[in-house]
Amino acid sequence: MSFGEGYSLLASRVNHSVWPQQSCAADSNTERKLTRMKSKSFFRFAALLAVTALAIPVFAKPISKTINITQAAKLGKADLQAGEYRLLIDGNKATVQKGKSVIAESEGRWEERDTKSNYDAVLLGENGQVKEVRFSGQKRVFVFSE
Repeated sequence: MSFGEGYSLLASRVNHSVWPQQSCAADSNTERKLTRMKSKSFFRFAALLAVTALAIPVFAKPISKTINITQAAKLGKADLQAGEYRLLIDGNKATVQKGKSVIAESEGRWEERDTKSNYDAVLLGENGQVKEVRFSGQKRVFVFSE
């Protein structure tokens, strides 16, 4: 073995020890990929949470109540005579039935009140228009749009 051969062998070993220092750039690239993966996972989780929150009202149970109207009233374009009706509220849509036939349909919204209602009640406006329906023991009322 001559002096030049051993030197080239030693030089190649020294060069190999430099490679781990250069691989730091690859490590930072790996860290960037991990950071991107973490942020993608976060956004996927946030999207899943948002979809779940929006879907909860879809699974809400429709309300079905028997209501008594003591005088003639109007709901939307329909005239309601005094009597007993079935009120079905599904989301923001209210349907009034007499027996099995649909008498009136209207849109509305739920609103919160400060105190609970003591009884079920139908609130009429000046011209006999149904304004809202209150439910016994609940703070929320259904307010009709029309």
